Amino acid sequence: MRAYADLLRADFESYIADIQEYFRCLDAERARALQEAREVSEDYGRLVELLD
Repeated sequence: MRAYADLLRADFESYIADIQEYFRCLDAERARALQEAREVSEDYGRLVELLD
């Protein structure tokens, strides 16, 4: 185990960095999708007002 400690540590650190990047990507996409949903809802609200 000791012979591979540095390799294991590096692999673990790489995994953590990758998963954090993945979560940041998910957070960014979630924020983008929520903004898009807000804009679509506002557009729909304006359309409904015009039709009434």
